[in-house]
Amino acid sequence: MGVEIAVTGLTKTFGSQTIWRDVTLTLPAGEISVMLGPSGTGKSVFLKTLVGLLKPDTGSIVINGRDLTRLREHDLYEVRKLFGVLFQDGALFGSMNLYDNIAFPLREHTKKTEAEIKRIVGEKIELVGLQGAEGKLPGEISGGMRKRAGLARALVLDPEIILFDEPDSGLDPVRTAYLNQLIVDLNAQIEATFLIVTHDINTARTVPDNIGLLYHRHLAMFGPREMLLSSEEPVVRQFLNAQRVGPIGMSEEKDADELAAESGQELPPLPPIALQLPTSDGSLRRTARPAGDWCRQNGVTPPPGSFESSTVAAGAISTTSPAAAAPSPYAGSAAFAGEVG
Repeated sequence: MGVEIAVTGLTKTFGSQTIWRDVTLTLPAGEISVMLGPSGTGKSVFLKTLVGLLKPDTGSIVINGRDLTRLREHDLYEVRKLFGVLFQDGALFGSMNLYDNIAFPLREHTKKTEAEIKRIVGEKIELVGLQGAEGKLPGEISGGMRKRAGLARALVLDPEIILFDEPDSGLDPVRTAYLNQLIVDLNAQIEATFLIVTHDINTARTVPDNIGLLYHRHLAMFGPREMLLSSEEPVVRQFLNAQRVGPIGMSEEKDADELAAESGQELPPLPPIALQLPTSDGSLRRTARPAGDWCRQNGVTPPPGSFESSTVAAGAISTTSPAAAAPSPYAGSAAFAGEVG
């Protein structure tokens, strides 16, 4: 079972450069959250700060009632055992086969026997679908397989929090789709708290329970997936819908003249909100929210066509499961008649 992470007033600088300031959010226990942002906004720095590799200038990170920013190194070492990390490039040891790579944390941090290690590694290898590849070196397998091996290694200590640093980096759309499905299925099985840093908009629109967006040295917004996908806030709308019109420029924030020139332009309508990616077998994740629930509770009319089975994104491996085939929750609703359904 995952644990909640409460971040309050977090600020990080390197010398005179502020990376982000006053970041406040709560990662709900057992849920999948995604952190987005243009390049250079400090997403990976945020992950390193969460796990205690970097110390913030101000603020707190509270897990199980303990503030990581105030812990001594010995106590921080113990808290880090709650974390598993999938690094951007897999970070596998090139001279070790997959079995030894995955077994490494068990040999380094536990006193388990080789028989126990063999059982645990075998379970994790099966969990990520790498049976038969245990003896291969990282250089002998595909990028997608390296990501899965890195994920298996992140799982061997049964962490309650798993951090994913751009897991889709370097993968083609098909492998990204398979990896997304694996992430959703794993969350359903182990119910750990997941935080994914990514640039992939399809992943952000279909996988998480919550989305955050870092922009211009602050957290622009964090909340349930439907809240951000229906948001009219300029930065959120521009980034999540890959639009040119908005505050984000080619390399940095647009200046006042550029924004003024765009002020009269009509924005394209928001695309439909897709159904959240279901598990492979159609079973419900414990933390999954009913489609359209946030919109209904907050009186928000979603874009036309939202939450229909036809809006399941191309990144989904299967659209034939019961969850994917469910009718729109707004079908027949007088409040949204003619809007969706």
